[in-house]
Amino acid sequence: MSPLAQAAHEYLALRRALGYRLDAAGRYLLRFVTFLENQGATHITVPLALQWANATSSSRSTAWPALRLSMVRGFARYCHATDPRTEIPPVHLLPFRPARARPYIYSDEEINRLLLAADQLPSRSGLRPRTYRCLLSLLIVAGLRISEARRLCPDDIDWTEGVLTIRGTKFGKSRLVPLHTSSVTALADYGRHRDQFLAGRTATRFFISDRGTPLNSTVINQTFCRVSRQAGLRAPGAGHGPRLHDCRHRFALKTLAAWYRNDEDVEQHLPILSTYLGHVSVSDTYWYLTACPELLGEVTRRLERRWKEVL
Repeated sequence: MSPLAQAAHEYLALRRALGYRLDAAGRYLLRFVTFLENQGATHITVPLALQWANATSSSRSTAWPALRLSMVRGFARYCHATDPRTEIPPVHLLPFRPARARPYIYSDEEINRLLLAADQLPSRSGLRPRTYRCLLSLLIVAGLRISEARRLCPDDIDWTEGVLTIRGTKFGKSRLVPLHTSSVTALADYGRHRDQFLAGRTATRFFISDRGTPLNSTVINQTFCRVSRQAGLRAPGAGHGPRLHDCRHRFALKTLAAWYRNDEDVEQHLPILSTYLGHVSVSDTYWYLTACPELLGEVTRRLERRWKEVL
């Protein structure tokens, strides 16, 4: 194994130990090392990094070359510590900023309309409306990723302590998510109807379809589009609109607003929110924070109280 290949494996092992999965990035980084070896290079240079990043790109978008170069940049920083000849591609090369989808912050009244629309979903067995009401409710109150809720297993729920075990998350970690008593009661109610529907059969997932199979992510999104149209949040046939993932944004903002309302130290509590959401770092949580009337109102009230104290 060449020194570059050995360094790449060590770098990937270190990053994965820190919680990053690097499935695709790991494969591409090893391809980059093979490219360097084929070029007869013994260290990373900016021209070679650019050549590799721009190769095999059939799209006019700058997103893919920029992503490939960012993979190289992190590896180059690692290599530079032991090999000063290593050139680190500057951040201004192939710049690209991903477009952030504007989150839709559901009001309490809109949440109620979504749940009522879920209750009206057609179902031969009667389980489908209960499944989607419970699934939507859990996403709203726990801020889970859709994939995490979909993969939830019966054994992942501690009914006594009221805690969910979320396994194999986006960053390859597991975490514990405590729930309010009312949420545990709602899950237990769904669980009873689920068990009655299964009638002794087993199902690997907690949330199941009318056929007793795990929920499909595509079907979940299609069903949510139907529910959101029924609730008046999407126009008929609209390709865009409020997303299921926006429930996660709502959870983050509601939590932040509650901390401001209770005069908590928000900066000190942010790592708690980050851990609850399953983020590797607090900076990932900032992606979910955006201005909304409720949050701005709480921030303004706190600022006014502080000014009164000073004056």
